[in-house]
Formats: sequence, C-alpha cells, structure tokens
Amino acid sequence: MANLATKAGVERAEVTINAPLIQLPKADIIRLGLSLGVDYSLTVSCYQADGQGRACGECDACRLRRAGFDSAGVADPTCYRL
Repeated sequence: MANLATKAGVERAEVTINAPLIQLPKADIIRLGLSLGVDYSLTVSCYQADGQGRACGECDACRLRRAGFDSAGVADPTCYRL
C-alpha cells in the first residue's frame, strides 16, 4: 500500500516497512521492553481506554496484554476499569 499511496512510492522510491517485534510472543516483547527501561505503567494497549487512561480489561488488546504479562511472569501495571 505504501508503494501505491505515498509520494515516495508513486515516484518509484522503495518503501520498506520494518516490524521487528511482529514475530515475537507478547511475553518476549514485554521482557525486551523491560530490559530497555520501558515503564509499562505509562502505556495503554486498550482499544476503549477512558478519558483517564484506564483500560477496559475486556477487548482483545487488554486480554493479550494481560496474557503477555502473565506469561512473562511480570506484574501488569495497567490500570483496568474492571
């Protein structure tokens, strides 16, 4: 799509999209983030977070996030509404 829908693509410049985390399980992404100093309490994955940044706890993103923290053996610092 980037090759068709961007100026660079239309002008025949090569557009490359890198997604280095796409093949990693969530637990590995969490561990990697922690090793890099990510403060996960400042992040939200929820599709329906409220105005205060609280996650719904029910959407796919919330469930995957919780499962990733569980699998990594790390406490999830997310503030969930539920």
